[in-house]
Amino acid sequence: MDFEIWTEKYRPKNFDEIINQENIVERIEAFVRSKNIPHMIFSGPPGCGKTTLAIVLAKELYGDEWKQNVLQLNASDERNIGIIRGKVKEFARTKAIGEVPFKLIIMDEADAITNEAQQALRRLMEDFASITRFLFTCNYSNKIIEPLQSRTVIFRFKALDDKHVLEFVERIEKGEKLKITKDGKEAIVRIAEGDLRKAANILQAAAAIKKDIDEDTIYEALSLAKPKEVREMIDLALSGKFLEAKKMLEDLLIKKGLAGSDLIVEIHRQIPSLDISNEAKIDLLEKCGEIDFRISEGANELIQIVTLLSRFALYSKKK
Repeated sequence: MDFEIWTEKYRPKNFDEIINQENIVERIEAFVRSKNIPHMIFSGPPGCGKTTLAIVLAKELYGDEWKQNVLQLNASDERNIGIIRGKVKEFARTKAIGEVPFKLIIMDEADAITNEAQQALRRLMEDFASITRFLFTCNYSNKIIEPLQSRTVIFRFKALDDKHVLEFVERIEKGEKLKITKDGKEAIVRIAEGDLRKAANILQAAAAIKKDIDEDTIYEALSLAKPKEVREMIDLALSGKFLEAKKMLEDLLIKKGLAGSDLIVEIHRQIPSLDISNEAKIDLLEKCGEIDFRISEGANELIQIVTLLSRFALYSKKK
């Protein structure tokens, strides 16, 4: 199979293909028509189209000369003051090629730029405003210092709905001549949580196993626990069969090699739909957070999740 990254292959090529961000696209198109854009911040959840819109903007603005006029940096890797004073400054001080009088610097994941580097950017934005524009993409705009925010127009992107993720999955299915079952599509949408980039990566990982993709293929490719398996384990604990629930947990963690943190996430998703009191749900959700923190700090996964299952078992006795 072709291992071209599908995130790039199926990236929208023009403004009309960008979904669920119509208000933002309309304003960006107006800037492009006038051949003048301000410094901008694109803020929103992962995989909702921020970088895609930035690239489409660049292509529409500069045409065939867009690569010569655009510097794109991933700020999570190139985020220190040395990069800003060197690579960014050198690009910012040169004039643009073509009709548009300014160049464009796109800084992805700008909320990872160090505070010192952000202060240096503040000066560059002032000194080269006539020949360079800056476009920052980030998940959390509050991590960008106030002086930079005050010099930019902030666009806040909406999270994508499940239907948009499904449309994207079906677009890849058609383009790559795959066969994806209904439960397979539902699994991708569920795991992606509105992130199109994540959906593309999930689908490519599954397609590396086989072309006919179902729910089992998805969870096998990602080494994730199936929701029905986690629900069965929870139901065993709630029905008082604690040792059986513990045995099932050991199979998931040891024999199948699943990650404890992923199991906690799935347990957390399942709790609201359980047939227990709201007080019990609140207590168990709080316990999930505590166990997840302990695991992230290096605690033993099996011991910690067994502790969580024991809390479920206590509610079976109370009923």
